[in-house]
Amino acid sequence: MDRFVALEAFVRVAETQSFSEAARRMRSSKSAVSRNVSALEAELGTRLFNRTTRSLKLTEAGRAYFERVSRILADLDDADRALGRLQASPRGRIAISAPMSFGFLHLAPALPVFLERYPEVDVDLSLNDRFVDVVDEGFDVALRIGAMPDSSLMARRIAPIRRTLCASPDYFARRGAPQVPEELKAHECLRNSNVARTQEWRFIDADGAAALVPVSGRVSANNGDALRILALAGAGVASLPTFIVGPDLRSGALVSVLDRFIPQDLAMSAVYPHARHLSPKVRAFVDFLVERFGKRPYWDAEADTA
Repeated sequence: MDRFVALEAFVRVAETQSFSEAARRMRSSKSAVSRNVSALEAELGTRLFNRTTRSLKLTEAGRAYFERVSRILADLDDADRALGRLQASPRGRIAISAPMSFGFLHLAPALPVFLERYPEVDVDLSLNDRFVDVVDEGFDVALRIGAMPDSSLMARRIAPIRRTLCASPDYFARRGAPQVPEELKAHECLRNSNVARTQEWRFIDADGAAALVPVSGRVSANNGDALRILALAGAGVASLPTFIVGPDLRSGALVSVLDRFIPQDLAMSAVYPHARHLSPKVRAFVDFLVERFGKRPYWDAEADTA
């Protein structure tokens, strides 16, 4: 016997005083409803209804049981409706991990728009260039640039990330601008220590294949904003995404080189734990990111019109 189905059958029969009407409301058969009520009476060891050919009435025990069970089923129905409302609209706390530079420059300025659109969502934003464990560290969603090695996570592409090689005009005036990637061996290269191959930069060779060029320099840093400041100061050549240096390239504070040799195959993705039903708050946030940054991010679109 399915206890919940039997209880519902009992309540519906008591409310309608009819097995036929109870069956109609439950979208079941009269015989099935009768069997469930009989099974419930057998389990309880007491008769819940007095049955005659002309009437169907609750016994004294049946009335007492009906009062309690009907309240329980009503509470369950209220709980289902409350959960449905919760699931239907974004609400609650969302824990987000994002790269530091992107978070400062683009995500944080966008959050007020998201919060105004979804007033019942609270945001807990963590900015860190470290590769976080989304599940173990309790994040609802993380933004990542590059490969998605963890197959246990769901991923959605947010925006392309364009990389550029740049330095200050003063630096190139002193050291000369490289014409091919191999000439970087004679330059001060500002390296990102968060990257796996910090002493090799990836380019496209004359045949269109990826090639690694050894680079060296006196400075490395684990943050793109720090590398930007060093490049602006004339300390060397940096490989940075345009979402960091776009304004500097447009103003002429930084000059890009070797553009035709740089593969543009990176993307930013939102990753989140695999779930059969994605929560409305996560879905709303990821949709917002796609809408905000899109296929042609504004930091690159601005360069087209500069």
